[in-house]
Amino acid sequence: MSTHIPWSGDLAADAVDILRTDGGMIVSPTKVGYIVMVSDRDGLERKFAAKSRRRSKPAVVLCGSLDELRTLARLTPEIDEFFQRHWDDDILLGCILPWSDTGLALLDDDARELATDARGTSCFVARFGAPGEQIARALWDERRIVFASSANPSGLGNRGLVSGIGDAIDDAADLVIDADDYVRSVQPDASPETRYEQGVMVSFVDAEGRLVSEQRGERSVTPAPVVIRAGLDIDRIMSHLARSFPSWDFRHGECY
Repeated sequence: MSTHIPWSGDLAADAVDILRTDGGMIVSPTKVGYIVMVSDRDGLERKFAAKSRRRSKPAVVLCGSLDELRTLARLTPEIDEFFQRHWDDDILLGCILPWSDTGLALLDDDARELATDARGTSCFVARFGAPGEQIARALWDERRIVFASSANPSGLGNRGLVSGIGDAIDDAADLVIDADDYVRSVQPDASPETRYEQGVMVSFVDAEGRLVSEQRGERSVTPAPVVIRAGLDIDRIMSHLARSFPSWDFRHGECY
């Protein structure tokens, strides 16, 4: 079993130190359960091995600040404003976006294969929860990018419990940050069976990975943003979508 530490409410400096090293891998709590966090190709390889997950399923990019998101991803002014609203309201949001030229220059060539899909896009996630945000922000200050996947055997959930991450991940991680109380506090009225275990994912690219066009208030603009995964705060996110985009689609389960 890996080393376990409780989350104190402050930055977990030991976790940052581990992710600075080649192949470092930790488990951290989020608003919707536990995730594996890594910061390089070797770490991504360890993550796929621990999860027994197919390598075609890319890791998500954890953004500890809007500055990081704006540096790494290509955004339109409308998408930028959409993210800003969720940042201000502290709403977990993941969006499929192309990488910017600056972001690609920062992305290690060896990591690119496992961090992007076949179109060269990734899911960029913000406001995923204080414990992991603190770590991602500290590493971004050093221009290190953090990647993640859910911390559970592939296809199974962890129910927001550190005991649910599974023996393989527990054994493989260098460090596990325990914070079941934090996860529970985000959805205090939910049980492990009814708790959302994922965040909402919105695609802002077409089938070839190109950014959707700005709508500028016009109706029936296509291609349009698509909600491809429901999850925590789906009602609030759909409200923001309706405010920002006259046209958008809901296709839960759409392949990414």
